Amino acid sequence: MRKLISSGSPFEKTAGYSRAVTDGDFCWVAGTTGYDYATMQMPESVEAQTRNTLETIKKALDEAGFSIHDVVRANYYVTDRDYVDTVFPILGEYFGEIRPAATMIICQLNKPEMKIEIEVTARKRS
Repeated sequence: MRKLISSGSPFEKTAGYSRAVTDGDFCWVAGTTGYDYATMQMPESVEAQTRNTLETIKKALDEAGFSIHDVVRANYYVTDRDYVDTVFPILGEYFGEIRPAATMIICQLNKPEMKIEIEVTARKRS
């Protein structure tokens, strides 16, 4: 059964998307940036943005009935190649034991204050 998960971001309605969508044993979490959705503030540092992003993803997974331990695929998008070595240890804290298939891409994001965006796919373990 398909279920839509929202983070409460007003942009979800504007852009017509869900933070996450579940269907059966799968959960797809949309590209998530470092906003603190309680305050709609974006921290300055890529480290704080990365942690906010991962906590938002964890919350969406939890609401969907999944866990970060169910993540099988992760795509990381950063706006500066110099951020890669900075965010790797943080990603390792969250995914080191899980070891999803992952890709790191250097690109531009929607707003200049955004330094990282992460999307994940999770599958419930049997």
